Amino acid sequence: MTTQYPLSGLRVLELAGLAPGPFCGLLLANWGANVLRVDRPGTQPTADLLTSHKSSIALDLKNPSSLAILLSLIPNTDVLIDPFRPGVLEKLGLDPQTVLLKKNPKLIVVRLTGFRRDGKYSAMAGHDINYLAVSGVLSMLGARKQPPLHPGNILADFAGGGHAAFTGVLLALIHRSSSGKGQVVEANMVDGVSYLGMFPRLLTKMPMWSEERGTNTLDGGAPYYGCYECKDDGKYMSVGALEPQFYTELLKGFGLKADEVVPGGLNREDKRAWPYMREVFRERFRSKTRKEWEAIFDGTDACCAPVLEHQEMEAAEYDHRPIVGLTESPARKVESPWQGIALRPGEGGEATLKEWVGWSKGRDYDFSSQGAFIKKEKSKL
Repeated sequence: MTTQYPLSGLRVLELAGLAPGPFCGLLLANWGANVLRVDRPGTQPTADLLTSHKSSIALDLKNPSSLAILLSLIPNTDVLIDPFRPGVLEKLGLDPQTVLLKKNPKLIVVRLTGFRRDGKYSAMAGHDINYLAVSGVLSMLGARKQPPLHPGNILADFAGGGHAAFTGVLLALIHRSSSGKGQVVEANMVDGVSYLGMFPRLLTKMPMWSEERGTNTLDGGAPYYGCYECKDDGKYMSVGALEPQFYTELLKGFGLKADEVVPGGLNREDKRAWPYMREVFRERFRSKTRKEWEAIFDGTDACCAPVLEHQEMEAAEYDHRPIVGLTESPARKVESPWQGIALRPGEGGEATLKEWVGWSKGRDYDFSSQGAFIKKEKSKL
C-alpha cells in the first residue's frame, strides 16, 4: 500500500538558491511534495545538500529555449520557490502577477528574500548575520560587554527564512482549497526572525530581560540557566533550573544545601548573588566528568542535560526524525542526515518531465552543449 503523505501530489518548482529556499523545498519534499529543483547546467554535483527526495532539471533561464521549458511546466505546477533578490524574476520575464499567475491562476509563488522588499536594505546583498542584525534579535545574543554572538546561520536562514516560507505555503494552500486561487507569498528573513524574537522582545519591558545583554535570567546572566564545563575538557552540561522545585533537585544532585550556594542574606533571584553562585556551580561541575553528571541527573527534574555533539550523536546512531509526527499521514523518512545528498544538475529531471507533462527526450526537448534542457520546436507541417 502506497503511503499517503500530507502533501502527496503537490508539484513544486524550486529555483536553486542558498539555504532558506532549499530548506523550504526540503520541508515540502519531506511531507510528500514532488519537488523539482531548477539548477544551472553543469557536470558537478551541487554544493547544496538539502536535496533529499528531490529531482533536478538543468535550465539556462537566459536562453529562450531553456526558459520555455520552465514556462511550459507552470500550468502543471502548484508551488514555485523564488530565492532571488527583488527584480530578478521580472528581468527573466517571469513576473509573478503578469506572467506566472496568468499562465496558472492556482499557482503559489513563494518569494523569499533576506531583507524586506520595501526596506532601505532591499537592494543590498546580505547573509544570515545581517538579517539577524537588523531584526533586533542579534543585539540580544552574547555576553555582556562583548560583541553580539551570532548562532551560526540557524535563526535567520532556516527558522525565520525557510521554515517561515514553508508556513506561508501551507497557509496559501489552505486558502486555495476554498477559493481555488493561488497567490504570491512574500517572506523575508528579517520579519521572520523578528517574529521569532517576539517573546524576548516583550520581556524587555519586564525584570526577566530588562538589563543589558548577558545579564538577564535567560540570556546567560542567571547561573541556574546556562552551560558549564565538566572535568573532561570541552564537555559541557546545560542547566535550566528556573522553577524552585527544579532548582531544589539541582542542588540535591550537587550534594549542596541552599546556603552553600547563595551568600548570606540574599536569595537566588538577587543578581548580587549570581557571581558567587556561578563560581560554586563552575567548581562543582569541574569536579566530575560529563558521563558522571549524566548518571546523577538522568531521570531527575533538575533540568540538567548533557550538551551533545554531532559526532557523538552520529556514532551513537541518533535517530533523526521529522519536525512533527502525524499518526495518519507521516512524513517521509529523513535521508542521509549526517552527510546530505549531493544532487547533480539534471538528475531525475527526465523522469519528472515524463510524470508532469508526458514529455520525452528527442521528441519534446533536448540538451544544449552546456547540458541545459531546451524545448524542441514542434513542426508546423
